[in-house]
This record gives sequence, C-alpha cells and structure tokens, in this order.
Amino acid sequence: MSRIGKVARIGSPALLLLLFGCGPGRNEFAPACPVAQLVPALADLTRFNGAGRDLTDLVVQARVVRVAGSCSPGSSAGTLAASVSISIDVRRGPAMLEREADVPVFVAVSKGNEVLDKQMLPVRVTFPPNVDRITITSKPIDLTLPVNEGVNGASYRVIAGFQLTPEEMQLNKQSTGR
Repeated sequence: MSRIGKVARIGSPALLLLLFGCGPGRNEFAPACPVAQLVPALADLTRFNGAGRDLTDLVVQARVVRVAGSCSPGSSAGTLAASVSISIDVRRGPAMLEREADVPVFVAVSKGNEVLDKQMLPVRVTFPPNVDRITITSKPIDLTLPVNEGVNGASYRVIAGFQLTPEEMQLNKQSTGR
C-alpha cells in the first residue's frame, strides 16, 4: 500500500471526527427560519419624468431580483435572530440627468395576514461613468423575532419589495396583466 493510501485511510476517520463537531449539538436542530419572499406586484419600479410614458421619459427602472435570508437562535431566550438582504437590478433611463438615484425598498415582517413591522430602506444607487445598469445587494438587515413553543421562525414571513406610488402600482398591473 502506498504512503498516500495509508494517510488517506488513517486521515479519513480523523477528518470525520473533526467534522463531527460542526453544526448543532446532539439532539438539536437548526431553528426554523421565516420565509423570505418577494411580492411580485411590488418587485418592479418604473419612474418617468413628468407625464410622458415613452422610453425617452424613463428616469429609472428597477427590479428586485433576490431576497435571501438566514437565521440563528437569538441572543436571549424566546428570540430568533434573522438576517435578510435584497438584491436589485437598476437601469438608468435616458431621462436621468444625474448618475444617482434613490430607490425606495421596504422590508416587512408578517405573521398570517398581519404586518407586524415594516422598515423603509432608501437605497442610493450611483452609476459609474459609461455604466447604465448595475445590480446591488443591500447590507444585511437584522431582525429579532419573538418565538416560543407555539410560534417558531416559520410562523413569520419576511417580505420585500419597492414602496410604490399608486400610479407606479397601476403601471405594474398594466404591464403584468394582474
């Protein structure tokens, strides 16, 4: 048997012992996490300058492309620490005079049909020279959720989207047919 074969045969159990210490302890499971989701009707933002609605009037167009989350036991009993980040794709329109735009993103926590908390996250987008489309991801947004024997992380939903005006909502409905 080659020397490498002996090391592999001896090293494999040692490696398994090292890996055995990773993850939750014996008879422990990772906590149930809230479902992070995007509201399709609030996933697109189209802003025009003035009353015009043709391509030359487009200031900015954005789309939420990803909502990702993770969770872990909270720092105190009866809490769950959750973290969510939002990725958005932003396109600079011909009517945008400057190279910066503020995009109104929100994150909300709901339980059933009730919104428990909502945070506005104005995102400042800066387009480098000669770049008209970028994708950015927010910094992690930390949440602390109350849990107990009857309510775990899966009882909650973390919802993200754009804070739209009634006119922008109507435009989304017209473009998707919903």
